[in-house]
Amino acid sequence: MNAATQPPQQYTQPSRKGKKAWRKNVDISEITSGLEDLRDEILTGGPVAEKTSEELFAIDTKGDAQTRKKYEKLHKPLKAEEIIAQRSAVPAIDSRKRPATNTGNGILPSKRRKADWVSRKEVARLRQVAADGNRDVIGRYAQEDEPAQDLWADVPVSQEDSKDKYGYLPKTKSKVAPSTIHRPPISMTATGKLVPSLQIPKAGTSYNPSFNDWDELLTTAGEKELAAEKKRLQDLAAEEEKASRVAAAAKWRAEEEASSSSSDEGTEWEGIASGHEGAEKEDAEMLQQKRPRRKTPAERNRAKKRKEAERLAKHERKMAGRKRQGEDIVEAAREAREKKKKVIHDVEDRSAPEDKDNQREDEADDSAIRRRKLGNIAIPEKNLELVLPDELQDSLRRLKPEGNLLGDRFRNLLVQGKIEARRPVTQPKKAKKTYTEKWSYKDFKLPPVA
Repeated sequence: MNAATQPPQQYTQPSRKGKKAWRKNVDISEITSGLEDLRDEILTGGPVAEKTSEELFAIDTKGDAQTRKKYEKLHKPLKAEEIIAQRSAVPAIDSRKRPATNTGNGILPSKRRKADWVSRKEVARLRQVAADGNRDVIGRYAQEDEPAQDLWADVPVSQEDSKDKYGYLPKTKSKVAPSTIHRPPISMTATGKLVPSLQIPKAGTSYNPSFNDWDELLTTAGEKELAAEKKRLQDLAAEEEKASRVAAAAKWRAEEEASSSSSDEGTEWEGIASGHEGAEKEDAEMLQQKRPRRKTPAERNRAKKRKEAERLAKHERKMAGRKRQGEDIVEAAREAREKKKKVIHDVEDRSAPEDKDNQREDEADDSAIRRRKLGNIAIPEKNLELVLPDELQDSLRRLKPEGNLLGDRFRNLLVQGKIEARRPVTQPKKAKKTYTEKWSYKDFKLPPVA
């Protein structure tokens, strides 16, 4: 209660005998403060004196979690005490013997069928009637002794049985194989014939070949090398000729520019003088030109016939082009069918058992590769399987092993068209990493100032 609202107080007055002095100087501050407190309690929920103990107080049965954690941390029990303190929810078995409650008088009851009992035969009949028309449901009612699903069976569980009942999990989509997986690979040879995985080597590649086979193989390899060297020399000569032509053209262009710049200075005045003469000639030609006249009917008819002939010729050329295009389409379709039959025939011949000599004749030469590539780079050339005269040995002890089975098989897969040729990745890309500095050194608090 503020001092301005309190009544005047005179506690040091000498006497209260007068009525006026008593009313004016009486001290009621305790009563007014009590009334103010009562009004505040009414505003905040009611008088405290009128409330029950349950409304004013609460019994804490759980306790403070932080205090419990601190206590358990300081007074941690032993592991043995924790194991002993564990109690199972299943009650212990009572080992005490108890008297039987269903003791009778020694007379066996009559074997009468219970009113709420159904035989196995009747249960099977009811299940058959319930599942009539739906054969999938009948299988669910198997015998109770047999399990519904054998966990150790080789047959996998179907997706319908293992799918989520409530639809919480997303449905897994089965992988669909591409249509090209069932097609045979395209051979990369120039002839288009299939190359077997294991080829029969030529007789000239033996460690001790006959002279005729070895000489034939040496001649063939020499002719190939000579053809390659001739082609290289022709390409080199063509490049040199092209470079000489480019140099001559550049030299001629430079001379022309120099001569034109020198002649422009001398012919400047001649152009000004001859300008007047040219203008006079043009005026004379314009005066001599004849006026346009109207065409005669015969001239118009000849123009119409010429236009009609041009139109017919254009139409005939167009129809001939269409006819030729249709013939090309038919020819391409026929070639495609023949090529397909040829591939099928080669596959059948390859799968059919034949003599080794006939099979060797049908094999394609894997050294000649077609121009159209399957991958980004070309198929590597086949290694030269030939022994020079000074390298021929007459003993297996001095024979040097040559070749690489892994490299030969890899090139065989490339030629068969089963894999595409790619450039080897010598330095694979590494995952990008970003380094950042932690800000933990900036998160600090200053101690309070005393």
